[in-house]
Amino acid sequence: MAEGPAVGLTGARFGGSRTRRQEKEAVDRERPQPAVQQPAVERPAIPWPELPPVPDVDGPDVGNSAFVRPYVYTRGRTRSTFELSIETLVSAVPDAATAGLAGGHDAVLGLCREPRSVAEVAVHVGVPLGVARVLVGDLAAAGAVAVHGGAGADGPDLALMQRVLSGLRKL
Repeated sequence: MAEGPAVGLTGARFGGSRTRRQEKEAVDRERPQPAVQQPAVERPAIPWPELPPVPDVDGPDVGNSAFVRPYVYTRGRTRSTFELSIETLVSAVPDAATAGLAGGHDAVLGLCREPRSVAEVAVHVGVPLGVARVLVGDLAAAGAVAVHGGAGADGPDLALMQRVLSGLRKL
């Protein structure tokens, strides 16, 4: 048998893992080690400032309430029968029948006593925008909320947008 490099399990092209490891260790031993520098001056540690306690934003009863995943409110649905934009205004219809609607719908319906956008509903209820769209769409399908027109497919009037922009610049 001819003397030569041993062929390991990785094949003839790269050699065995033992050979590669030994070559790497030899190269690492030959490489010069960097000099470690000592700090010129020992600095005293700066004490951390005492901060006032952070107020409880969510309220004291957060630990008592159970966390409900947003998909529970929508029963796993991600789309509504109504195509609602984030700026679409909705308002509650007086004396609307809400039988058969889940608990999340009651909170949305309570918020919609005044006209609100779908984005506002999502923020106030504390659910993602997609969940708010589904909940508001369910209420609209049940006739419990009225959907007011949004900007439309063409978008808002260009002259109106320019007046708004100039008014904002004056602020």
